[in-house]
Amino acid sequence: MLRPAILWALSLAAAAPLRAQEPLTLGEAFRRADSAAYTNRIAGGNARARGAQATAALQGILPSVRAEAGYVQTDNPLAAFGFTLQQRGVSAASFNPASLNYPSPVTNWSGGLVAELPLINADAWLGRGAASSAAAAAVASSGYTRETTRVDVARAYFGAILAREQVRTLEAATAAGQAHLRQAESLVANGLATRSDALLAAVQVGQLEAQLIGARGNGGIARERLALLLGQPGDTAFTLPDSLPSAGQIRNLVNPSTQDTTTRLDVTAARLGLEAAQHDVRRASARYLPRLNGFGRYDWNSPVQLFGGPRSYTVGLMASWSPFSGASEIADRQGALGRADAARAMVEAAEAGAALERNATRTQLAVAIAQLGIAEVSVTQGAEAHRIVARKYAGGLATIAELLSAAALETQTRLGLSGARYQAIVADAAARQAAGADLMALTALEN
Repeated sequence: MLRPAILWALSLAAAAPLRAQEPLTLGEAFRRADSAAYTNRIAGGNARARGAQATAALQGILPSVRAEAGYVQTDNPLAAFGFTLQQRGVSAASFNPASLNYPSPVTNWSGGLVAELPLINADAWLGRGAASSAAAAAVASSGYTRETTRVDVARAYFGAILAREQVRTLEAATAAGQAHLRQAESLVANGLATRSDALLAAVQVGQLEAQLIGARGNGGIARERLALLLGQPGDTAFTLPDSLPSAGQIRNLVNPSTQDTTTRLDVTAARLGLEAAQHDVRRASARYLPRLNGFGRYDWNSPVQLFGGPRSYTVGLMASWSPFSGASEIADRQGALGRADAARAMVEAAEAGAALERNATRTQLAVAIAQLGIAEVSVTQGAEAHRIVARKYAGGLATIAELLSAAALETQTRLGLSGARYQAIVADAAARQAAGADLMALTALEN
């Protein structure tokens, strides 16, 4: 009974059509890159390492606790008497000069619990501030790397779609050209056209076929490039949309909000780096200040076992001041001042570079939108010219070469429109990154 049921279920599963793979969306590509792209993983690892350094800087602020254990056997007179005293084993016989000078070997098992409490360590607190600011700068830098990777992903994603659209355009043009070539060869065979017409038609078709081969090769490379950016090299089994967004969708995406500017993460990282450098200057200066630390410990000493025998305790305070340490504190402060000067210059460079990039990308976006409009008009004009020549050819007023030239011109204008749409999208992505805007807005092109 069970076996027929299993066979029936397997037959149903085999007969069911396979579900079509869902196309890879831009939003999903962004999410994959955020977690798996190599540059993002490297930047994220560096940010976590910086965070660990900020945690390590707590060493001079938080208390420390440790356990100690040891074993010693000795007949050294001073050590032997000291261990006997620590074990509370001294008696009147212990003061016999003979036993003091030539003691029997003494065994001591020692155990201890030690706590150290930093009280006043200004350099440690300021060093913690420097490390925390440096960690925050690394996080901001990692975020900017993620945004840069998203721009690259958008460029590769729409580049792969562009290559696919160009292949489809050239396939249609090549098929039409081959049909025209067969017609021209038939006319030559019937004496209704010259051999030169057929040769010119063959040249036009050959050029289209060469473009098609190149477009197919570029399409494969574009898919591999996208897979590499997603951190999944070689995995090109994903499906993509058939065509780029329309010119109308692209214009709807480009709106005044992309002109709004917010603080970019690379500028934020530079400012936090300067803040860390300024904290480090104060830390180096604080090395001249005195330090105060507390400590306490419990000790056990036994001739037979660890943490056995009588217990003793020690507590205390330790103040220290090192106004001069072989000029190391002078070199430390000079180095910190130099790093602060460099960090200040980096902030100025980041701010100036961001302003220049915002202006440049705005101009590039405006140019790309203008070129998109020109490409749309060119497609309309090319299609109309092709239609007119086709009617003239049908009436015997145009040659096959003229018809193929008009068809090739229309094909090139369509390829140009595809390229203009792609360039407009890429320019918008670059302008958004330069303005510190959210690149997820590009996913609106998927609707």
